[in-house]
Amino acid sequence: MTWRGAAYRVVDGERIDGAWCHVWRRHPFTGDYVFDDLLVYADGTVECAAEGEPGDLEGLRRMLESGRISVTGPREVTEPKEVTGPGEAGDSGGGAVGGGARPSGWASRAPRPLTPEGFFAEAADKVEELSGRPTLRERCAEAVRRFGADPCARNRELLREAYLAVPPHLRVYALGDMDQQDRPLRILFTAVGEPVEGDGPVVTEEAHQRAVDYFRSAAEGFARAREQHSVRQADDPEGAGRPVLTSHETVYPQGWPERPGLFVLRNEYPVTLTCGDETFDSVLHGYWSLAAADPAERARIRHAATGREARELGTRTALRADWPALRLAVMTRLLRAKFTQHPELARVLLSTGDARISYTGFADSRFWLDDPAGKGRNWTGRLLELVRSELAGSGPAGSGPACS
Repeated sequence: MTWRGAAYRVVDGERIDGAWCHVWRRHPFTGDYVFDDLLVYADGTVECAAEGEPGDLEGLRRMLESGRISVTGPREVTEPKEVTGPGEAGDSGGGAVGGGARPSGWASRAPRPLTPEGFFAEAADKVEELSGRPTLRERCAEAVRRFGADPCARNRELLREAYLAVPPHLRVYALGDMDQQDRPLRILFTAVGEPVEGDGPVVTEEAHQRAVDYFRSAAEGFARAREQHSVRQADDPEGAGRPVLTSHETVYPQGWPERPGLFVLRNEYPVTLTCGDETFDSVLHGYWSLAAADPAERARIRHAATGREARELGTRTALRADWPALRLAVMTRLLRAKFTQHPELARVLLSTGDARISYTGFADSRFWLDDPAGKGRNWTGRLLELVRSELAGSGPAGSGPACS
């Protein structure tokens, strides 16, 4: 199966990333199998378009066991079989669901056939990947590095466990070596004097040593790559940063709350700011007033009752011809003015730490907003991060660069 993105769902205002792939779904009345989409999400939710309410991985297991979902085409489907957990996913790598016998374990360069067990393990692993946890292949790669650095019996057994945890149809990719594939691992795990896969070459002490040397060389390569990466990325933070902070546009019919909190980051938040020789009642007042081509319209927008009204007026008037080239610089000046002239607002912005700021809304263009479909450029969020960085480097909140 090929997993595709970017899928997502929104729960309580939070985006939950997902991925999807094609499966065969059995029609409940005719028994025919039809193509359908299966989606999994970072929180473990599983959806199949025709299955009604979202389920979970246990529900997916039951659908595979019952044959309601198949991983092979209609002509290949046989009786459903019990599906085991991710760590028990067909270690022997038996035949596919009606896919026929594998020609030769050693000679074949093709992956093992896809089975319901293997697909279940792969789907569970996809959830781990989406949630930012190590995948089975990443765990195997780490075990390879550990064994290469210290090829003791304990590390060999840990490597074997990590390799067998990888779904059988994906094991040929475990080492990321399309020439050797997973053969060094299969040699390493076969006892001296025994043929690999039952029909491969008989393993000797020399073959074992070559496999050990292969992994030692791989570990050295990993170490060199890690060193090179650390040199190239020397300014990267050592630990994980804060989660994304999403700034939502919110309407307060009765006026802004006494303690608006992070809503002070919004451009429509009412706060007096001076930029150049002009004073505005919000960032939106300043932006749309400065955008207008007609001086009379500029004054009208500047005196609008609210930031939203200023935006409404500004979007209905003719803009300066050079506005596309100037708008980023103007917005930067306005945001600097807002946060440097109001230390209490600067403290709120600084409290977001190093979080990426996703600035969303209803009315602004995608140039300024972060769009869930990935089409927004999020320039407002990016400029807020820029001003935050300037404030962090200028000492006490509010003593940052002046608006000029």
